[in-house]
Amino acid sequence: MTPQELLGHYDDGQLWPVAPSQDVTFDTAQAYRDALAVRALRIARGETPRGFKIGFTNRNIWQRYGVCGPIWGTVYESTLSFCDCQGSVSLKSTCQPRLEPEAVFGMKATPPANASLDDLFHALEWVAPGFEVVQSHLLDWKFQAADTVADGGLHARLLVGRKVPIGQIASSATQFNEVFGIANVKLMKGEQILESGCGANVLDGPLFALQYFLKELRACPGAPDLLPGDVVTTGTWTDAWIVLPDEQWTADFGAPLSRLQIDFR
Repeated sequence: MTPQELLGHYDDGQLWPVAPSQDVTFDTAQAYRDALAVRALRIARGETPRGFKIGFTNRNIWQRYGVCGPIWGTVYESTLSFCDCQGSVSLKSTCQPRLEPEAVFGMKATPPANASLDDLFHALEWVAPGFEVVQSHLLDWKFQAADTVADGGLHARLLVGRKVPIGQIASSATQFNEVFGIANVKLMKGEQILESGCGANVLDGPLFALQYFLKELRACPGAPDLLPGDVVTTGTWTDAWIVLPDEQWTADFGAPLSRLQIDFR
């Protein structure tokens, strides 16, 4: 599929007629080239990139989705929203949407080359609870890893909750990782608890996920760098759950994050 065709299916919320990975020459490198071409098309029509999503950082779900490592994609002004503790998100034009509770970072500075965990920690401004709505344009979420990259990293929407300044949580990367290593979440549909998860599920912690992502981003030809003001959502603490309009979901995060509720329309 061409970048124009990929964007058209994104806009229409329609399934792809065929997986790009059915072409034996299609690989992850080509998928990122296609994803960056779609990004350029979106910028050309007036959309503004606001950061990135990191996907498949939760090793517990790799076998279920047939992947063996993380991916990344772009978050846009048009797909990003903020709230305090409750927000509303439209599922219009999404394709087979699912929901993921995550920790989201706000960048204060661009990390230096070969950034250490402490370098990354000091480049952060805030962390917040988040809900990412992910989607797949292949039926029943049956794909190869390269397909998910071409599919914008599966990103559809991102709702960010109450921001907590990094300095209120920790004074170093080591302390931050200790806090998030035991942080937890209960994912609820209505009043029913469906699954529990923890911060350590995402490559042992959100800061580790950020470090992995930054190395991959900077190794990708043509990819933009991480900038001050960018948001980065670091991967789901649970499985991804199917969602529908008129549903209400809650992520009951433990300290240092706060409870976040989302209403779908």
